Amino acid sequence: VPPNVSQSHLPRFLMRFACLFAGCVAAEYKDVSNHQAGTGLSHSVRLEKQLVKDSSRMQQAHKTAYFGKISIGAPPQEFSVVFDTGSGNLMLPSTYCRSNACTQHHRYSRKASSTARDIQYDGTPVAAGGARDQITVTFGTGEISGVFIQDDICVGSICDNGYFVAATEETDDPFSSFNFDGVLGLALQEMSQGPQFNMMDRMVNNHRLKKPLFSVFLSDSDSEVSEITFGDIKQEHTIGDMVWAPVSRPSGYWQIEIGEIAINDSPTNMCKGCQVAVDTGTSQLAGPTDVISDLTKSLKVKSDCSNMESLPKLGFTIGGSGGRVLNLDPVDYVDRSEQNTCELSLMPLDVPPPNGPLFILGDPFLRKYYTVYDREHKRVGFSAAQHVGMTTAKARALLATVKTEKSQNLRRVHVAEA
Repeated sequence: VPPNVSQSHLPRFLMRFACLFAGCVAAEYKDVSNHQAGTGLSHSVRLEKQLVKDSSRMQQAHKTAYFGKISIGAPPQEFSVVFDTGSGNLMLPSTYCRSNACTQHHRYSRKASSTARDIQYDGTPVAAGGARDQITVTFGTGEISGVFIQDDICVGSICDNGYFVAATEETDDPFSSFNFDGVLGLALQEMSQGPQFNMMDRMVNNHRLKKPLFSVFLSDSDSEVSEITFGDIKQEHTIGDMVWAPVSRPSGYWQIEIGEIAINDSPTNMCKGCQVAVDTGTSQLAGPTDVISDLTKSLKVKSDCSNMESLPKLGFTIGGSGGRVLNLDPVDYVDRSEQNTCELSLMPLDVPPPNGPLFILGDPFLRKYYTVYDREHKRVGFSAAQHVGMTTAKARALLATVKTEKSQNLRRVHVAEA
């Protein structure tokens, strides 16, 4: 009997979902199936947004999910999915699944696809009448169990053949609360079940993309459209320069090392050499318990919100001395309830070395920055996002230069001379 395959991630928050895509139509599928190596494409996909009531925290009223369309098989079956840099496999509800979380969504039909193939976890064919390998993946309070399928997978006009998980069971919490059908993992290969499960690896290796990367823009108002772009960087979503940081650990996350936590661009001694994972699949911010405790004492967020206007910028330094600070404004790191009570929004997450101490930066961070995920060079790019009302001066203040002891001393001298 084949082994039962099980997989779990770092603790996932009650809802860890963001980022999705428009599906491909039959004509697009036929054209791209004849795609030649070296003629890679780029494709941008509009993302829908859903707000869901969050009962897990007193202060935070809603979680946000961003999702859109992909298609599987021939003829194409369309699904709405979250594109998630915090997981590594495509997981869809299937007609094998009878749970409520599955039946209220679109389900993949293995029998309806002429290009589908039943496989074990390692890609070998399932013997007629034989037992099938299964996988169970944990997402926060819920989990998905399923079997393995090989089929054609399209994101917009870009198609490839790969492996995915067809769910045979899904828990109601949290999946029944959301409109999307499944999750498409965009993490690095270490978080995937195997090489053929990793969509970015397949598309890069098979020269499907114009450039070996994808980029994410999340709107901060209803007047803007969120989108994700495969194969290119959309300059119209950026303002100011792009700052790059290398992936620092083979965890599977798009994870970078930070120099320090900064308050108003000045480094502190709270978390030297900490790690940060940029996670398009969570609506939360999280970090080490002891650091959150220190930040709570240092920031002094008042529960009646009376000091919101005077709170400092909170940032993460990259690039060493003279490097840059990825800043968050108070509105990004403070939960303000409908009753006008405030608290620090960072949730406790304790990941031991070598992958930790680790911060997870989800939607509040991603709405601030246009992020680029470079698969070939294993690095993450950050630029201030071009939102309505964003100026070059505001962008410089957001993605600021680290204040060094020397620069602060010079400023004191200039003030004294004045």
